[in-house]
Amino acid sequence: MGLTREGRLLTLAKVVASAALAVVMVNVSSKAQQSADIAQRRRPGIGSFGRRMASSLIALTRQPQAQISRLLDGGYRPDTSFASAGRHDNAGIDVENLCVAYGDRLAVECLTGTFAPASLTAVVGPNGAGKSSLLKAIAGILPPRTGRVTCAASAANLLAYLPQQAELDRDFPITVGELVTLGGWRSFGAFLRPPRVMTERIVAATAAAGLDGFTERRIADLSVGEFQRALFARLLLQDASVILLDEPFAAVDERTTQDLLQLVKHWHDEGRTVVAVLHDLDQVRDHFPSALLLARSCIAWGDTSAILTKDNFIRARKALERPDRV
Repeated sequence: MGLTREGRLLTLAKVVASAALAVVMVNVSSKAQQSADIAQRRRPGIGSFGRRMASSLIALTRQPQAQISRLLDGGYRPDTSFASAGRHDNAGIDVENLCVAYGDRLAVECLTGTFAPASLTAVVGPNGAGKSSLLKAIAGILPPRTGRVTCAASAANLLAYLPQQAELDRDFPITVGELVTLGGWRSFGAFLRPPRVMTERIVAATAAAGLDGFTERRIADLSVGEFQRALFARLLLQDASVILLDEPFAAVDERTTQDLLQLVKHWHDEGRTVVAVLHDLDQVRDHFPSALLLARSCIAWGDTSAILTKDNFIRARKALERPDRV
């Protein structure tokens, strides 16, 4: 959030919206209705549009600050409770006849299945199998061409998505502490200050990710492993019930990988649903009880020991030899 190039544009738009809102709040006083009535009598040509605009501004000023924030920022959901209360029973993901395409090229084809609540699943398959596209479709980043994804946690803003590092802008001028704070966006949104209690949570999250004392470091100065730890700290603060990880251990040193795998195990033990795209099959066998072998379509989905077989991988390679055009 806020690190992709698209995120910069979104951040700029929210800053502009925030400034505009501040102007409205300052200049439209509690006597705005009376002033609008006087202005309307003095300027008969104001018309129905002007009257509707004045009424809208008046109604806006009468709303509590939290309601205004919710109106202008869909990510602001402080009343979401089932994750913070430790309840993740609604954290399953259902996909039904899901097809995802880039133009006329299919990335995911007719996928149907369920990531059960509290499951820990690795998505594996050859390059070009549609693994990352599947995660983006679940996260709502890529719209399905056909079919649907049903995820109660996503609807409640309790889904966290970690893209590949290559998709993130490491030159964005932000510190580790600021990056981690973005994980708590749900509790303060675009128009409120982070609550003071957030400071303690940020310190705890960075320490849990192995970055104790790093909050003032710029993300541009971090190593690949340190940056991945910071991203995991942000996930800790986000406190989501569904966590999607796209190649979370790629180009990361062994010690960092083991530390982050412990965080993944901890999430699983807490009853969260974790789905990770992985290439290291030994990691999958050792740490992920469920697996989905994808080759645009589903080759096999179930217990890891039954999925990672030689015959299934042969089937996967042959499946990718088929044309991928719609």
